[in-house]
Amino acid sequence: MHNSQEIVLVSAPNLVGEQFVKSLQLKRVPYAAIVNNNQEYDRMRSLGVENIITVNTIDDDTWVMPDIRIGRVYLFEKSMNLCCRYILICRKWTVKPIYVVTESIKPKLMYRGLGANYVLYTSGQDTSFLITDDMEENSIQKEEA
Repeated sequence: MHNSQEIVLVSAPNLVGEQFVKSLQLKRVPYAAIVNNNQEYDRMRSLGVENIITVNTIDDDTWVMPDIRIGRVYLFEKSMNLCCRYILICRKWTVKPIYVVTESIKPKLMYRGLGANYVLYTSGQDTSFLITDDMEENSIQKEEA
C-alpha cells in the first residue's frame, strides 16, 4: 500500500460519513478509512473501501505511521471519545487539516485543542461540498500516471 501520493483519510461511523465515502468514490479521490474494530472494518469493506487502516485506539504505542501518505483527514463524529482519539492519532500522521464533522449543535472546542483544524456542523446527509477541486485534480493526476 506504499504510495508517494497523499490520500484522504476518513472515519465514517455514521450515515453522513458513509455518504462522504460514496462521494469520494464517485469523484475517484484517493482515500482510506480508519477503523478501530472488526465491525467497522466489515462495514467499510461492504461500502467498497479498499484501503482500511485499523488502529488500537487504547494503546498509543501502536499508533505507528501507516505505509501511505496521509493528507487531509475527515472525522465524522459518532462518539466524542473515539473522535478525540482519532484526532490524537491522525495529528501524528499529517500536518494537513483535520476536519471534524458533527451533527451536534454545540461544536466541541476540545477538538480544536486536540489538533483539529476545523469543526463543522451539518444537519444534512450531503457533505460532498467538502471535496475540493484540488482533491479531484489529485485523482486525475493518478489516472494519468
